[in-house]
Amino acid sequence: MRKAALLYNPDSGGSRHRRESELNTVLAILSDANVDAHLIFTHSRAHAEEKARQAVLAGCDTVFACGGDGTIHNIVQVLANTPVALAILPMGTANALAHDLGLPMNIVGAAKAALRATSRRIALGKIQCQDFDNNRCTRYFVIAAGAGVDAALFHALTPGTKQRMGMAAYYAKAWHLWFSYPMPHFQIEYIETDSNSDQPQRALITEMLGVRIRHFGGVLQQLAPGASLDRPDVRFILCRTASRLAYLAYVIRSLLRLNFHVPGIDLVHASRAVCENVALAGDLSPRQKENSKQEKIYVEADGELLGTLPVEITVVPNALSVLSLSS
Repeated sequence: MRKAALLYNPDSGGSRHRRESELNTVLAILSDANVDAHLIFTHSRAHAEEKARQAVLAGCDTVFACGGDGTIHNIVQVLANTPVALAILPMGTANALAHDLGLPMNIVGAAKAALRATSRRIALGKIQCQDFDNNRCTRYFVIAAGAGVDAALFHALTPGTKQRMGMAAYYAKAWHLWFSYPMPHFQIEYIETDSNSDQPQRALITEMLGVRIRHFGGVLQQLAPGASLDRPDVRFILCRTASRLAYLAYVIRSLLRLNFHVPGIDLVHASRAVCENVALAGDLSPRQKENSKQEKIYVEADGELLGTLPVEITVVPNALSVLSLSS
């Protein structure tokens, strides 16, 4: 590491005054290690991407994401398919990628770790969907992307609520959605990478979550056993059921680190999946068909709400360099 840009999102969790004091300490640590480092404030998704692009053009070999997983998501859009490494100073609500990479959860410790970390080249997920202006939206993702219940959660959360309540906001809203979400069905087509068959599989589902990391940190830890940044595919959680008890059982399974199958919920590896609004000739009740016609099915990536169905998820091999303490 010789030249680095620290892109800081002031809206990330915690006291802004304390965060900025810690970031000044980080600048001193990097300077002592002969790294030419500069702190850059960002105030929107587009601004973060613009500043990351400027850092790459200025010859930075490392860009620090100083924020949460949303800040990382924005910077990854620029660093994808370049030799510039992503480093992380975890300052967000969940910090899922930092947990998966084995980074310290304090900013100063994470900066010191970055100086002794190794660079890993990993695959990125790529998601294409319809944005809220009915245009085609394409984004890379490094943690997870989903359609259905989890995306509805991010649609329901406001940035202010996340900032005030932290992870409690996620848990409270998830509990509310468990009671109220109408569970509309949609259709998925995919080919399993671990199967001997190259025939596409199709299913009617109420939730699709494509996961790339092993550990989310916090209470959930391993949400999708078998997921890994080292794999060239995505671990998909496919919920064929509309049973709220099945959803709850799957969460309990993750919370308690148990290994049991929940009927109606499957785990598959695939490098491509396409989800579309349900064909109403499917095997659904009249009420389910009506729900599926009326409800918007939202799409998210790395906790960022992107739009609605249809959606295509693929994988781009060797797309990102990331500084990591684990492999």
